[in-house]
Amino acid sequence: YLSGIVERTFNLQAYTRSDWIGNWTLFIFGWTIAWAPFVGLFIAKISRGRTIRQFVLGVMLVPTFFTFFWFAVFGDTALNMIMNEGYTSLISEVQNNQAIALFKLFENLPLTNVLSFATVLLIITFFVTSSDSGSLVVDSLASGGVGETPVWQRVFWASTEGVVAAVLLVAGGLNALQTAAITSAFPFAIVILIAAVGMWRALVIEGHQYSSLKSHRQSHRRGVNEGPDYWKKRLRGLVKFPQQSEVKEFIYGRASEALEKVKSELETQDWPARFTKDEEHERIMLTVEREGDLDFAYEIRLREYSMPQFVLRPSHKNEHYYRAELFLRQGGQSYDLYGYEMTDIINDVINQFENYLHFRHHSPGVLPWEMEKHDEDLQDIETNK
Repeated sequence: YLSGIVERTFNLQAYTRSDWIGNWTLFIFGWTIAWAPFVGLFIAKISRGRTIRQFVLGVMLVPTFFTFFWFAVFGDTALNMIMNEGYTSLISEVQNNQAIALFKLFENLPLTNVLSFATVLLIITFFVTSSDSGSLVVDSLASGGVGETPVWQRVFWASTEGVVAAVLLVAGGLNALQTAAITSAFPFAIVILIAAVGMWRALVIEGHQYSSLKSHRQSHRRGVNEGPDYWKKRLRGLVKFPQQSEVKEFIYGRASEALEKVKSELETQDWPARFTKDEEHERIMLTVEREGDLDFAYEIRLREYSMPQFVLRPSHKNEHYYRAELFLRQGGQSYDLYGYEMTDIINDVINQFENYLHFRHHSPGVLPWEMEKHDEDLQDIETNK
């Protein structure tokens, strides 16, 4: 396989009467691209929080090795039966109907019924999960990125996919379905190339940002002037899991007042700042906007989590707790601001603003539109849920 992969991949067979390139190479390329939009988004959604290395290992290498294992076991078993055991009729059976070729192989193996049942179950699972993931992503894209949509809407897209596939199969069989997939894949191939360039640029920008901030981040100091018993208050904050009303009161009270103070001070220094409350999406935001430059955004957002199993509580009345988490333009920072004193919040804003200025100083070539991510309200709601 490896000795012929380069020749097979790049050989256009211009002077050979063969349909290899059309039936296999180009078809598989088109088939893969046709699956890429919804499968890629679905896998990305369930892989949130993973590194690129973990994503590549889990999504590309593991299935590839499993595929090699599958072909090595079943493919070599069939070849051994044909070449060494005289089961040459399997060749014609495969050529006549590829769909039942595997079951014909099972007829010559022990536990034929068990293997056939397991195979049918795996095939059903494959089609159901593929259709489900495809319907989920199509539904989300058609709704502007919303993660939770009405049931009837998801049923509509799942049914529509099934009807389209059934019509293509009835009208022209498997060839019509394959042709439709390849046809739809061609324009998306251009989109994939553009997306690849965009991802490369995003990684370059992230590398600039990481390297410029790595040696410049300052540890946040809380409770410096709180007295000798501050550690007790801090310990209570670690073992307490606040409810929604408590965190909301903190966000729209103490935290809002702190951000407004920073905004006022920035304006006195001739830096245009804006403070906004978004109660619909339960967040507040301080932004520093400069024309022709990348904005600074400091956002405190209400987030819901399931109560940890280790929590000692007399009842299970409250199944969730809430956090006031910090989000910057590059994403969530995964730490909770709830319980911070006003001076602590202001200090954290200044630290992050200092990091932002340091990044802009060391990455002057990064254009604003290259990191502009918009507010992505609907996508943020999906992430929070």
